[in-house]
Amino acid sequence: MEKYLVIHGPSLNLLGAREPHIYGNLTLDEINNKLYNEAEKYSVEMEIVQSNSEGEIIDLIHKNSNIMGIIINPAAYTHYSYAILDAIRAVKTPVVEVHISNIHARDSYRCKSVTAEACIGIISGFGFQSYILAFYSLLANNGKIELGGRI
Repeated sequence: MEKYLVIHGPSLNLLGAREPHIYGNLTLDEINNKLYNEAEKYSVEMEIVQSNSEGEIIDLIHKNSNIMGIIINPAAYTHYSYAILDAIRAVKTPVVEVHISNIHARDSYRCKSVTAEACIGIISGFGFQSYILAFYSLLANNGKIELGGRI
């Protein structure tokens, strides 16, 4: 069975309570359930992990070097983790970076992503749907679906 991995970075375990005016009211469990439902529709395995630890995120990327795709929300690590950038570069797995908020419409220090350059794409600003769009992008990248018109 084809496998996809979703990595939620630091403080995303607080979704639903943390700055809902920026990140929305859905909890991480609610977002994860939406992702599991999408994976089920396409008969693929989806592993979802949340970590506040940079080292654990790097280990997850390394351990999943031959799966169909990784969706990562590096959260604050987006802006300074060259170690996560190097981990993404080191694997063959296609990676899509996601952000719930539009990082380019926020504080100036949030506009730069050091990790994005190793990813096949970045999706930002669509709330929880950023994750769904990233999943569809990976499915299309792997020839599982064809994107065109309305998603």
